[in-house]
Formats: sequence, structure tokens, C-alpha cells
Amino acid sequence: MADETTPIGEPLTAKYRNSFAYTTIKDRLPVILSKIADSLCRMKDQVKADYGEKGCNELKTIIGCMSKLRNEVQTDKTLKPIEDQRSDVSQWNDYLVEVRNLAAGNVSSSSSSVEDSSANVSWFNERWLYVECYMYRRVQEAVELCEVLNQLDVFQQQKQSALLSSQPAIDGLLSFLDDLLSKLGPSISDFDLQVAFKHLIQVALWSNKCDLSISAGAEMKYQFSLLETLKILSDNILVDDTSSIWNQLEKMRHPSDYPTSARIDIVLDNSGYELITDLCLAEFFIASGLVTTVHFHGKAFPWFVSDTTQEDFYSTLTKLEQSTDEVAARFGQKWLKRLQDGSWHFTVHDFWTLPYTFDQMKLRSPNLYNHLAASNLILFKGDLNYRKLVGDINWDTTTPFCDALRGFHPAPLCVLRTIKSDTVAGLNDDVKTKVSNTDAQWMINGNWGIISFSDQIS
Repeated sequence: MADETTPIGEPLTAKYRNSFAYTTIKDRLPVILSKIADSLCRMKDQVKADYGEKGCNELKTIIGCMSKLRNEVQTDKTLKPIEDQRSDVSQWNDYLVEVRNLAAGNVSSSSSSVEDSSANVSWFNERWLYVECYMYRRVQEAVELCEVLNQLDVFQQQKQSALLSSQPAIDGLLSFLDDLLSKLGPSISDFDLQVAFKHLIQVALWSNKCDLSISAGAEMKYQFSLLETLKILSDNILVDDTSSIWNQLEKMRHPSDYPTSARIDIVLDNSGYELITDLCLAEFFIASGLVTTVHFHGKAFPWFVSDTTQEDFYSTLTKLEQSTDEVAARFGQKWLKRLQDGSWHFTVHDFWTLPYTFDQMKLRSPNLYNHLAASNLILFKGDLNYRKLVGDINWDTTTPFCDALRGFHPAPLCVLRTIKSDTVAGLNDDVKTKVSNTDAQWMINGNWGIISFSDQIS
């Protein structure tokens, strides 16, 4: 490992000690695994009551797997094949073969199995994006190998606690949305509509600070209203393409430009408060007549601690519907109905929980790529989606965002991201200088945001 930062143009990796990748592999990932084990230990009585002795034994096995995996990370062990029966196993193991052959210089190697490939890859030497995704897949492997606990979400307690602590902020946001929607109608001006959109997109941006994987599973609270601080936080938006996104939405309202129904896809990030902000934005899109359908994309299994799974999505709506707060209950009912009438759709796809960057989607998952290509605007949420969009490369920060996408242009797209890793593109040079002088940790502390847009289509 080198005592230097990641060179410009190279993928982020922990082999450079002066990088956030190194800090993540060395410190954050072991802490996350320890917190999983601690959380599971607190579930023993409930598991015994629900699943009996067999459930208790499987829980002990999962806890043991977390301890073993933690040791593998800390001692920089070689990555192993996945051994469960999920539908994505062959993709994970084939990719491990690819990575090992590439590390050995055997780009055209005929080696077709992990055992035959001629080089090993380990936690600190391989790409950060790959090994971090691999860790969460290994966590899920421990669950998949169970018989009675194979539907367990090892992050459930952490996510539920974070959602509960955010309830005051959620209530305030839903009240704001309720008031905003009451003012929509034929008489509302385009200017007022654009202002409302700007508020909601900034709320959706800053809610991305609430990421349990970045805090190593420590509870992050949203007990204040972001609506009261948007003006202050707007100074921390380093790239703001809100006007370009609005122009795209305006085009979607004109039948001459879009003869079919207008559709937005939202590739979700965190559950809890962030998910609520995304639902509010989606409701605004529909209620304002900007679009007719919204497609949400979630994770196929628990991922990066707080990412939204299908269970998270539907349980959130159910909790809202059952809320004693009249406004929350009304939105819960409305949003469940939207899923029934087809104005909202929720889907999962294995690609979102694979280690690939998005420029590989067209080749490795053409069905998903073609699905996204039918959208009028794709909205990506969060740091991991941003990393996958730009290849998790240490770009010169002035590199145009469209160039950093490296050919991934299925439809017009935007990304809302608070910066929590050292890859950024699309900054003006003076902006980079200013923020670097203001905050030495600006790339990793989540205090600075990006709203980036690309309208290229290929």
C-alpha cells in the first residue's frame, strides 16, 4: 500500500492509504459488521419465540459469519466465491474470475472458474466499489444459507430506529406537501410551480445525508425540518442543474414533444426519511401534471445498511396509512392507491445489487437498460449510485459530468447526491478552490451536495 492519494484517472482503491477507500476498508466496514452482530444478538429472544431452537442456531451461525467476515476484511484475505443459491450467484462468481484474470494480466485467459484463475484479489488491493459491494453480498449469503431465517433483514432494527427518530421531520414534511398540493391547480403560475419543485428537490437532496452505511450504522436523526434550512443549505450545493431538470420536465408537459404519457424513474437510495422525501417528490410530479407515471427502483435484498428494499417500501406506506396523524394516514392511503391504479410502480432488479458500474448495464443487463431507455427522465439518488454512474474513478473535478458517465445515456438523467466519497465531476474550478479552502473534508462528510443533469441519449 502506498502512502499517497489516489492518482487522477484511477479507480478508487484502499491500496492508497491517504484515501477514503482505505479508511472505509480499514475502519468503517469492520464496524458495520460488528454492529450487525450486536444487533442480531439482541434479536435472540424474538427469534426463539418466532422460530424456535432452529432459528436460534441459525442466528448464531449468521453472527459467526459476521465475525469471520470481519476478520477477512481486517487481515486482507483473498475474496471467495459466493456459495448460496440466489439468482445472482453466477454473475458474482463470474465477475470474480474476470477480476482475478485481469489482476494476473490474463485479459484473454480461457480460465472459466475461480479456482482456475491465476491471481488472487483481496480487500485492500482491489477496487473499493467492488469489495464494498462484495461485503454486503457476503452478509446476504449468510442469510441465504439459512432455512428458517432466509428472509431476515440484518439491518432491520437500525432502519426502524432511524425511521422512528425522524418522525417529527416526516410529519412536518408531509404537512408542507399537503399545503403545497392544496395550491395546485389551473391558476398556479409556472413560476410558483418551479419554486415548489426547487424546494422539494432540495429536500430530496439533503435527506441523502441520512445514510447509515456512511455512519457505520450509527443512528442519524432528522428531528428538525429541512424546510427551514434550505436557504442556508443551498449555499452548499456545488453543482446545481435544477433549472436544466425543470426544462426537461417542461418539455414532458408538451404533447408535441412527448406524444405518449410522461414517465419518471427514481432509482432509490436510503429508506426512512430519505424515502419519504422521494415519495413526496413523486407525488408532486403526478399531482402537478408534470408526469403521468413514476417508476421506483429498489434493492433486491438488504444493501449498504439503509438502502430501500421492497419490504422497506411497502412497510413504509403501510405505517403511514396506519398513522394516527391524519395527514400521514391520508398520504399513506393515497400512495398505496397509486400503486394499485398504475400511476406508481415499484420494481427490483439484481443489477442494482451487483458490483458493476452503470456504463456496463447495456452489456450485462440489456433488459434493465431498455426499460430505463423508455423513461423521459431518470432520477438517481445518493452516493453509491453516483459512484456507479461515474465509474468510481478519481476524476479531475472539472471533468464534465456527461463525460464522466462514459457512455451511459439511456435517457435524460439527473442525480441528487450529498458527497460522501472522493469522486466528483462537473465542478467549476473556482468552486473547487473555494470549497477546498472552506472544508478539508468536503468530499467525505456529506455536508456538500450535487444536483447534476445530462440530457445526452445514445
